[in-house]
Amino acid sequence: MDELNILRTAILNEVEGYQFYSLAAMRADDESVKDAFNHLAREEQQHESWLRKMYRQLSNNEAPTLEGLDVTVAPSPRIFRPENVGTESGSLEISVYKIGILMEKESMVFYRNAAKEAQTPELKELLQRLAEWEDSHLESLQNIYDSLKEEWWGQQGFSPA
Repeated sequence: MDELNILRTAILNEVEGYQFYSLAAMRADDESVKDAFNHLAREEQQHESWLRKMYRQLSNNEAPTLEGLDVTVAPSPRIFRPENVGTESGSLEISVYKIGILMEKESMVFYRNAAKEAQTPELKELLQRLAEWEDSHLESLQNIYDSLKEEWWGQQGFSPA
């Protein structure tokens, strides 16, 4: 896969992520859940912006640069903690978190593999950083999902008494 195809695929991935998290935020009843999904949606938009900039640079035969891009992995915001999700969270939230986990995992694998294929050092670095970022999203979503799953099992009488 050439680098422009890698970037086109990555951009589409981020657009899909933004749309998914935006829709999840609109459907969430709990404000902390809504905030978490809106945060993820904004991050997906930022990733898309970085990727589009790199795409423009490479497609115009410009020297690619990461200058002006803060692609360091930020620590997970406090909204991605199980205790911040309301106890009334139901199966919809659990399902959304599970889908988010699958999306983040797929994104992380894609970015890691794409970074191995990339020849341009700046693109390779951007893709590696995005893989790390998606990994941090994955970890946060997995922790919340595990907590919600246990809570839901308890509500359904599936947990040992």
